[in-house]
Amino acid sequence: MSYTALYRKFRPSEFGDVKGQEHIVTTLQNQIKANRIGHAYLFCGTRGTGKTTAAKIFARAVNCEHPVDGSPCGECAMCRSIAAGTSMNVIEIDAASNNGVDNIREIKEEVTYRPTEGRYKVYIIDEVHMLSSGAFNALLKTLEEPPEYVIFILATTEVHKIPVTIMSRCQHYDFRRISIETISDRLNELMEAEQVEVEDKAVRYIAKAADGSMRDALSLLDQCIAFYLGQKLTYDNVLEVLGAVDTDVFSKLLRSIIRRNVPAVLDTVEELVMQGRELLQLSVDFTWYLRNLLLIKTSDMPEDVLDVSSENLAQLKEEAEMIESDVLLRYIRIFSELSEQLRYATQKRVLLEVTLIKLCTPAMEVKADSLLDRIRALEEKLEKGLAAAQAAVPAGMYPGSPGGYPEGGYPGGVYPEGVFSEGTGGTGAAVKQEIPPAIPEDVQEVVKNFRSIAEEVSAPSSTYLKKARLSLGGDNRLMVVLPDGLGASIVGTEEHIKELEEKIEQRIGKKVEVEVREIQEGRHFEDTFIDIEKKINMEITVED
Repeated sequence: MSYTALYRKFRPSEFGDVKGQEHIVTTLQNQIKANRIGHAYLFCGTRGTGKTTAAKIFARAVNCEHPVDGSPCGECAMCRSIAAGTSMNVIEIDAASNNGVDNIREIKEEVTYRPTEGRYKVYIIDEVHMLSSGAFNALLKTLEEPPEYVIFILATTEVHKIPVTIMSRCQHYDFRRISIETISDRLNELMEAEQVEVEDKAVRYIAKAADGSMRDALSLLDQCIAFYLGQKLTYDNVLEVLGAVDTDVFSKLLRSIIRRNVPAVLDTVEELVMQGRELLQLSVDFTWYLRNLLLIKTSDMPEDVLDVSSENLAQLKEEAEMIESDVLLRYIRIFSELSEQLRYATQKRVLLEVTLIKLCTPAMEVKADSLLDRIRALEEKLEKGLAAAQAAVPAGMYPGSPGGYPEGGYPGGVYPEGVFSEGTGGTGAAVKQEIPPAIPEDVQEVVKNFRSIAEEVSAPSSTYLKKARLSLGGDNRLMVVLPDGLGASIVGTEEHIKELEEKIEQRIGKKVEVEVREIQEGRHFEDTFIDIEKKINMEITVED
């Protein structure tokens, strides 16, 4: 006998075997037990979730001579006849190839004849959205008032293409994507029956790659088993067959991008190409990897929302600290667009390499969401340049701090206005920039430590606090001024203000109240507020 594909061999024959659709299975069983069977059903959902399978089981159950708990017994003559495909009571129609008016008229003529055996004639119309407009119109009247012995089951993956007049005459059931856990459990169960040894990690990767489709999972598993026939199916074997990439490679790739190391990124791509990895699959999987990082940065309990091992979770948490949320969002947007382009591209490697180079060099990007990353890249260059310049200047060349620069440094030797007294010509008597007496000592202490405190605050508040300016509010409050309404609305929530005040109290040992404001549109910070951070940082002494 010829080999039967796994998805056909293990197609469910009773409702109990249909996995991941309990909300639908229970409803259909209850209808059969209570004899409250409808005349038209619309089954919709993504591919491989059990629509046609459930329709066939339902067709057997309504005609079964001895149903068991609303499910077909599988033993009676009607069950065996329908399962073998020889029954005249169950008619399956593929709407993709029978989508004309004449095909529907044939159905209208056939429904006038009672079933020769059993109770119901069941018409299963698959991919019903492929019917023409005229065919839908021809079906409408029959669907509205069919004979009492006729049941229509319409199945589709694109419910939005079904006319409202058809949908309103059917009981509508949405088949959900099947969870990774449910698919994994089913695959392990079937592999035991097939006596095939498979690693749990390999099964979970196949379940994830199936994207909620049990049929896709079985097809992928079938493909992997065939490649390594007679051997234990390992995680590495599955990656090789499917052209996929291990998460360690994604980690290496991301760290190279963060360091803006273009040669390292291109070397990684070269390795993957030489290993025969599928670049489209790489793009899709890397998008998911970035998505996991974003969830870790924005979720309080990432363990509950991520399906990864504890080792991978620790690695993801480490990398999440190395990258900002807005950068992750930009990367996800870029790779989502890249995945669509790679589907039809002839030069997949070139497209991938250009995209990765853009991520390493934000100046090449012109879209608005790349601005922050471009600014960060400039800041990194400036910091490196300033560090090199500061190391090259002899101590004491510039007055102020022990290292030659005032605290914070003055690039290029340009001093703030007011540091030197008039007539000194840049040298002479020591001059001290006075701090306004209205600034309390506690607030001054906070201002001096504010930038490091802001880094300890949770995202996304910490991202916006990097752009904050500081001023003094009434009743000795610290005023945090944000440049836009979005940042102010996020940082200004009760939860984030409380967290910031707690971090301040931990740092200076005293409680300071925080008030959050935003700069009015069309105005500058200096128009409305006093920059106390600048005032405090300018408290320097110039000595002879």
